[in-house]
Amino acid sequence: MTLTSEPSTRPGVAGAEPARGPKPMFDEPRSRVGQIVVFAFVIIPTLALIAAVPFAWGWGLGWVDVALALVFYYIGGLGVTVGYHRYFTHGSFKAKRWVRVMLAIAGSSAVQGPILHWVADHRRHHAFSDKEGDPHSPWLYGTSPWALTKGFWHAHMGWMLRRDVTNAERFAPDLLADKDIRRVDKLFVLWIVLSLGLPALLGGLITWSLWGAVTAFFWAGVVRIAVLHHVTWSVNSVCHMIGERPFKSKDKAANFWPLAILSFGESWHNLHHADPTSARHGVKRGQIDTSARVIWIFEKFGWVWNVRWPTEARLARITVDQH
Repeated sequence: MTLTSEPSTRPGVAGAEPARGPKPMFDEPRSRVGQIVVFAFVIIPTLALIAAVPFAWGWGLGWVDVALALVFYYIGGLGVTVGYHRYFTHGSFKAKRWVRVMLAIAGSSAVQGPILHWVADHRRHHAFSDKEGDPHSPWLYGTSPWALTKGFWHAHMGWMLRRDVTNAERFAPDLLADKDIRRVDKLFVLWIVLSLGLPALLGGLITWSLWGAVTAFFWAGVVRIAVLHHVTWSVNSVCHMIGERPFKSKDKAANFWPLAILSFGESWHNLHHADPTSARHGVKRGQIDTSARVIWIFEKFGWVWNVRWPTEARLARITVDQH
């Protein structure tokens, strides 16, 4: 199977294909400097993750590092899943202004790209999922073993090393019109500095040592970012290749349970593609969805409302007929 295109629909609607009109799919390609920066933030954390194994074997990792890594992993991870993804991309709920800003900053701390780029890429993914135009489909090259190997690399991280830039004017005009979100987007470098610097600062203060700052920077900063990168990228790659598909979707999105906890419920990916605006992805008994629980807590406090929870009727419409 190779990718084919299909007609598109309205722009600016989460989970639907933006209309083909005057706005092109791509913006100006990244500059060489910009591409070097992207390459660095994709490759360097991965190299740190590889180096982490010998570092952890007997020295260089303490309980302070582990605790800080977990805290910042949850902040960045939930910022991506609850904020970047379910709220900003798909509009699964409405939120107060301060919640919007904090979710945007928390998502930025995961160092997966500025919010405007992330949302534009993901809306394009849904607009053309596993078809021509999808930025990271693993089915790009076909279905042979070598084609799927190339496709996995492309979907997992190779697509980010290209110079293509999704046009936010076409795929995220609502966020471009939001001055708060534009400001968070422009300050992306600051959020990177804080995402790496705060763990080091806290590690140094808690242990009262320079070495504590160094190890916290490595484990709760760089390695933590790398782990979250690969968990998120695995939703793009693994969850479009293997897993269960109990719900009707127009692509290869699948549920892959081993990633459920680390991805905060994002790996219940088949349901998400069958019902993109749903605030809960893990809808069956035993399907852990931490992001949905956080949204539920926010709703109880009155910080978010109009949450698009799944209903029995909606699930019945998208469930695959087993007979």
